[in-house]
Amino acid sequence: MEALRPVQLQVPEGSFVSLVGPSGCGKTTLLNMIAGLLPPTSGRVLFEGEPLAGPSRDMGVMFQRPVLLPWRTVEKNVMLPAEIFGLEPSSVQERIAETLEMVGLADFSNALPQHLSGGMQQRVALARVLAYRPKVLLMDEPFGALDEFTREAMNVELLSLTRPAGITVVFVTHNISEAVFLSQRVVVMSSRPGRVAGVIDVPFGDPREIDVMRERTFTDLVFEVRELLDKHEDRSGAPAGSETA
Repeated sequence: MEALRPVQLQVPEGSFVSLVGPSGCGKTTLLNMIAGLLPPTSGRVLFEGEPLAGPSRDMGVMFQRPVLLPWRTVEKNVMLPAEIFGLEPSSVQERIAETLEMVGLADFSNALPQHLSGGMQQRVALARVLAYRPKVLLMDEPFGALDEFTREAMNVELLSLTRPAGITVVFVTHNISEAVFLSQRVVVMSSRPGRVAGVIDVPFGDPREIDVMRERTFTDLVFEVRELLDKHEDRSGAPAGSETA
């Protein structure tokens, strides 16, 4: 079954863009194509003006679940990409220590994942991608399983880590408020086969704190995204099925 119709999407360098849409609309499929993990059946993905042929070390990917190896400590889990890349552990040891400090896990470097809360495990997963200085961070509902309080804290932390570093972020979420809070641009996708139904710019500057959610402009933007989603919702009652490109 077709997951995506032709999609034209440009993500400016250093920007934060969120993809929102109904389940099964192809958000994850699109993210996997951007990551070079899934080749498109037609069209192409360009990265820095060049066709993307496969996964790139300039792109970090973070999934909904932290996917930590339970027998490895926090530090060793963050070290895993270095081993995959064939890097000498000593060459990244200092960088990993700095990144764990940035995400508030310096005191837990020798802890096993089973001794960490869900939010802390996601911090490990975030450290694992940030430690290797990606130009682009691709995130597939990374905070969806967290409670609301922890989720908001992680959102603020994510902005504090990526904005100053100029990291480009493409973020998939079902949570409209989360998308508006985090993003400079929200891309609304239609029901499957997915396409870009609209793009909404978010005018808030940085630093961005939770209090921005109290503003009337924030509420208006949330309803604008919701109305666009409702307009392009599939009302046929057809089952979601599986996604293919």
